[in-house]
Amino acid sequence: MRRSRKAQQTRTALVAGGAGFLGSHLCEALFGIGYRVICIDNFLTGRMENITPLIGQSRFRLIEQDICSPLELGEPVDRVFNLACAASPPRYQADPVHTTRTCVVGSLNLLELAVRDGARFLQASTSEVYGDPEQHPQREDYLGHVNCTGPRACYDEGKRTAETLCFDYLRADRADVRVARIFNTYGPRMDPADGRIVSNLVMQALEKRPMTIFGDGRQTRSFCYVTDLVEGLLRLMDIEPNPRQPINLGNPGEFTVLELASLVRELTGTRSPVKFLPLPEDDPRRRRPDIARAKELLGWAPKVPLRQGLLQTVVYFAELEGSATVSPAAATNRSGADGLETGSPQDPDASRVLFTEAEHPTEILVGPDNRHGERSRAVEAISQGHRADGGRGNRRLPATSLHHLPRMLRQPDDDASSTRRSRNHPRAGS
Repeated sequence: MRRSRKAQQTRTALVAGGAGFLGSHLCEALFGIGYRVICIDNFLTGRMENITPLIGQSRFRLIEQDICSPLELGEPVDRVFNLACAASPPRYQADPVHTTRTCVVGSLNLLELAVRDGARFLQASTSEVYGDPEQHPQREDYLGHVNCTGPRACYDEGKRTAETLCFDYLRADRADVRVARIFNTYGPRMDPADGRIVSNLVMQALEKRPMTIFGDGRQTRSFCYVTDLVEGLLRLMDIEPNPRQPINLGNPGEFTVLELASLVRELTGTRSPVKFLPLPEDDPRRRRPDIARAKELLGWAPKVPLRQGLLQTVVYFAELEGSATVSPAAATNRSGADGLETGSPQDPDASRVLFTEAEHPTEILVGPDNRHGERSRAVEAISQGHRADGGRGNRRLPATSLHHLPRMLRQPDDDASSTRRSRNHPRAGS
């Protein structure tokens, strides 16, 4: 197997998809540790503003090109990071054939470039290779549960095929290949209009629009802050010897979409209602990485808790929009915030989700899981209201459905309860 040029004083790293959300952070990190960085992007989803600080730097080069076309750089590289491909469902489903070509033809082109230069290669794969998983949490030895003919297949199966190519090149001793299976990642530089859950909820909250949740909100996701993820990619690229197996990179903290929406509302200080929409086809019900392999082989684990990372993301989007603010209480590191790393709601007492009843907003107090099932019954009542409405438009809970909720989960109206609620959930301006 060819090796990178050890004699080169300054190594060169190629980042395909380098103007995207994750790619731009990786370019910046590589540049910061002394690499010469070549960024390739076709700007279908990448954005020039993501890499503006690097433009004009002597160790940075930008090539505007689709990786599905033959690659001729005119200079050798030592590291190849393949992050090229739209990652949000609305974007990759907009042109599914191109998505598949990017995953397959694009990966082949980059693998051949790595072979020619003797470069080490890292493939950014995805948790989507597990599909709608029947194993939880997902380990790397799980073979997945993917619909190969559904609307998400262009991405899911495209990434699975890219992994196949990578390990074929590795087994043939043609290239030193590493594969990272990346779970939901968020942070500054996300495209506010890319349709991902974090950007959707934050932008809707900042713009005081209804916050859209697909399905009943009980589906779960795990959210890894972008700087943690970049650190994992760098460690995987550098580790010796080659692990010769895929490695999950993500935050094992697991949250329902309702819990995420509640935290976004708290951090933004918004009173936007929640609007329920039908669940898209093949949307995973649960998603959480088992990162034991990353811990053992890379010595890596995420460090940034969801509250902290989401606050930075909210501030970024607020600055983009010129929005006034983030809730003054948002930055306060209150008791219970650390629970966000392990999957519990952000407050030890309760989290609030705003729904719509008749013409007036109603706050439903949703308590944590250990309250004898009250939380699950509340969500069940909410989801039944959603199904009764057929999932169309703003779901308005009938008054009777609220009365079916346990008393402790409804909006308290006495002074003592209101005082407790204000202490646990400070409002904007308090």
